[in-house]
Amino acid sequence: MYETHSPVAPLEVRERFMTEPALGAGNFLQYAAEHNPNRAVPVVYSHHPDHTGGVVLRGHSLLDLVALRDRYARWYTVNGVRPGEPVAVVVAEGLEPLLHFLALTALGAIPAMVNDAMRPDVMVRYLDHVGVVGVVADDTTRLATAYRQNPQRRPRFLALAAEVQAFDASGVELPPSYPYQHAPDDVVGLIHSSGTTGTPKSTMLAHRQFWNGKQPRMVRFPCEPYDRLMSLMPHTHAGGLSYFLTAILLGLPVMVMGDHRRATVEPVMEAFQPTMVASFPRTFVELATGELPVKGAAKVHSWFNTGDSAHHGHIRRLVTLGERPAGLIKPWLLPSEAAAEAALPGSQFVDGLGSSEMGMALFGGITTPETVRNDRCVGKPLEVVEAAAILDEDGTELPDGTVGLLAVKSPSLTPGYWHNPRLTASFRLNGFWLTGDVAYRDADGNFYHLDRTVDVIDTVDGPVYSLPLEEVLLADCAAMVRDCSVVGVPAPGGGQLPIAVVQLQAGADPGEDELLERANKELAGAGLAPLAAVRIARTPADFPLGPTGKVLKRELRARHASLLS
Repeated sequence: MYETHSPVAPLEVRERFMTEPALGAGNFLQYAAEHNPNRAVPVVYSHHPDHTGGVVLRGHSLLDLVALRDRYARWYTVNGVRPGEPVAVVVAEGLEPLLHFLALTALGAIPAMVNDAMRPDVMVRYLDHVGVVGVVADDTTRLATAYRQNPQRRPRFLALAAEVQAFDASGVELPPSYPYQHAPDDVVGLIHSSGTTGTPKSTMLAHRQFWNGKQPRMVRFPCEPYDRLMSLMPHTHAGGLSYFLTAILLGLPVMVMGDHRRATVEPVMEAFQPTMVASFPRTFVELATGELPVKGAAKVHSWFNTGDSAHHGHIRRLVTLGERPAGLIKPWLLPSEAAAEAALPGSQFVDGLGSSEMGMALFGGITTPETVRNDRCVGKPLEVVEAAAILDEDGTELPDGTVGLLAVKSPSLTPGYWHNPRLTASFRLNGFWLTGDVAYRDADGNFYHLDRTVDVIDTVDGPVYSLPLEEVLLADCAAMVRDCSVVGVPAPGGGQLPIAVVQLQAGADPGEDELLERANKELAGAGLAPLAAVRIARTPADFPLGPTGKVLKRELRARHASLLS
């Protein structure tokens, strides 16, 4: 199934990448293809079903990726794309949007990566805000209709992705400056937020900024000859791009998935046999529910989560799978001498707290089968973090044990939001960047993530944080609760009260009153606030997810606003 020759870059090459001043998010493929002597060995994998319903894996070498990048870049050149111009990429998840990213950045243009699940009306508002000069999409019908109603908003081109794929690039000259030489502060990508309440925010990724902090991965991220990464991240998101960049520079075999559903993921896992899986929680919830994917996860030693909260109830099942080298004890660290040590049963789960704005996961809590439960602990800041603190609303640093606003200083932080300096300024306080999270730090320097600032439940008795309540429901009511989301809704006496919207385990069928009683008994035992009500989500529509699989708490609050009145 695999080449006998490993595509992993030699250590001296990876060490050179760590100190190369011109390397960044805009040219990482170019550097990998020029310096990795194993450039012709397959490193990036995609998959498709065969006629029997089995899985066929297809490998692409660094040279293959360069050829595809250059062909796509010629199409963009013919269509007049120039350095500094934003172009929207609205292509289904998987390898394809990454190829457009590589082509556009090689021209010095700015790919605006758009999740194709975004609502068309929201998408048009977002593209207007960005000011894209063109759009490449799998389906242009709805966009064309929207632009037809207001032709002045229409960008220069609106093209099908299939047109780019089929383009005959022979005879088309690339610009003399190709591939483009980026300055450190050049914007190389735009990543959008969910946009559930309006036009999505557009986070800027800069050439050097988005590479900052990832340099230690060149010698610490697991890349032994047997290692393989399965990326279930959305690849129009900064998380997916971050893991792809890391894998390309390491020469680490990576399966780039375009479908996060377990029905698709599990057979590909069995065929690819990854040692690492990176995902948002959406797939981890599915893999941890019901019968565990023992065959697909047989060689997994590490699970990497970011983008949203992972919960102990799911994590504790996943870490029973696979096996890990005895020396695998830190996030993104596999000492070379550990490879020869006896393997331990089970795997590790690295719960990374990060965002597009942070540039990468800046905190990483680790769970193994031996780890004592420690709800909501996301560990200590990674070394790229210059400072991490808990602030009050005036920017004053709070003492250990006090809940406040999580804030960081790091060269990996975004330059800001595209065309929105006022919004950018609102996230800066006392020299720190506010992550949008509520947290506290203990005396040992560990940080505990309690909630997003917009999701804190303001009761008349004080704030209630939703994530610790969700931890208890998922871990201590696991026989009944598959997944859940806790939100605050208006209380009859003023303020808010917490309620839970719950997805049930297969075969479980408790009544809402029974589930409420059980949940509140467990919450009381943990010293947490009780729920005012439980609602069971019987259909997917009852448990709404955003384009990247995050639960839309704002929508749940609106839907259940009158529940207690």
